Amino acid sequence: MLLLEKFTIGVGDRFAHQAKAQLKAFQLAAAQGVAVVPVWNKSNREHTFIGSHPQSVFDAAQAAVEALNWTGGWHVDADHIRMETVDKFLPCSDFFTIDVADSIGKPPEDRYVERFLAKHPELIGTVTIAGIAEPFQTDATSVAAIARKYLSATWEAGQIFQHIKRSKGAKQFIAEVSMDETDTPQTPPELLIILALLADAGVYAQTIAPKFTGRFNKGVDYVGDLAQFEREFNDDLAVIAHAVKAYGLPKNLKLSVHSGSDKFSLYPIIRRALQRTGAGVHLKTAGTTWLEELIGLAEAGGDGLALAKEIYAYALAHVDELCAPYASVIDIDRTKLPSADVVNTWTGPQLASAIRHIPGHPGFNAHIRQLLHVSFKLAAKAGTHYTDLLKANEAIVAKNVTENLYDRHLKPLFIG
Repeated sequence: MLLLEKFTIGVGDRFAHQAKAQLKAFQLAAAQGVAVVPVWNKSNREHTFIGSHPQSVFDAAQAAVEALNWTGGWHVDADHIRMETVDKFLPCSDFFTIDVADSIGKPPEDRYVERFLAKHPELIGTVTIAGIAEPFQTDATSVAAIARKYLSATWEAGQIFQHIKRSKGAKQFIAEVSMDETDTPQTPPELLIILALLADAGVYAQTIAPKFTGRFNKGVDYVGDLAQFEREFNDDLAVIAHAVKAYGLPKNLKLSVHSGSDKFSLYPIIRRALQRTGAGVHLKTAGTTWLEELIGLAEAGGDGLALAKEIYAYALAHVDELCAPYASVIDIDRTKLPSADVVNTWTGPQLASAIRHIPGHPGFNAHIRQLLHVSFKLAAKAGTHYTDLLKANEAIVAKNVTENLYDRHLKPLFIG
């Protein structure tokens, strides 16, 4: 089996210009003695919006690795793939995020639920997990209800996993199972049953992305009860360690935190848990790199600032259309969005400060940031005008990309 390293960060590079700047952040972490591995990810939806193709992600990553003489690990993630989209990613990806959230709740035949209950009597009654103070108390009815909710999703994950395995070979890929893009969080007892279901389906995932309690909005901090998240995260780590031993899952199986970028209030919690348990983690930062590109263009002034303002004005005028696909992962108060006329009077540093996520900074505007986060297709529409500006202002853009990833993500998570 191709093994996923202990600490990995999912990085998005929607326009394939920032791989070197991103990799520089991992080099800075390595210089501090912390081995964190980049996983470049891009979903089929993003490729469709931008007009790119999966091979471009691999090519950009490989070019950065060669240019910076990176000797650590690196991976390319076929992000949020399903059976109908996986094939185009097979030649150029070694990490596959299998997204089965849409099949959660799809009712299976009763005989499959009954078979699961018969196979797993250990899940019924008092279930003791090392590291969790209070045992889980279950009965056949509650276990059956959870199995019924997730069985179709895990069966689908098995079909996709075996399809990838037949194409690439068992030792040539890493699998993640994603269940985060759904309405209801999965509790630790649910996670245990999900992992048993995945084992039964022959899915040897090395990372699993559950939906945690609280709001994981795009590009801004976590909204929710921090104490509850800490209990949940630590309990999930204990469940994973238990399931690895009980069901023969990969020993390096770890939690994945999706929409993990900018969740600054969670990083101390995650870091404490990792230090206490010795567990690994995969955290996805994804679309924030595009925001750092906008920040760099704003700071550059001239045509870069002008385009950044044009993008904001168009986004504001088409806010419903742009926000609709992301309604469950953004919270925008439209009264806090300044008019295009107001933004047009701003200097480059003013606009950059509004977008750059530094909590407490007087110029920061979380509503502008979220709107622009989901507006990346506007840069795609600008085509070479946008990418030419990225090239012309490479140094200032790259500085923002590297600093964001290293100072605001890698350092608080792994270095301190």
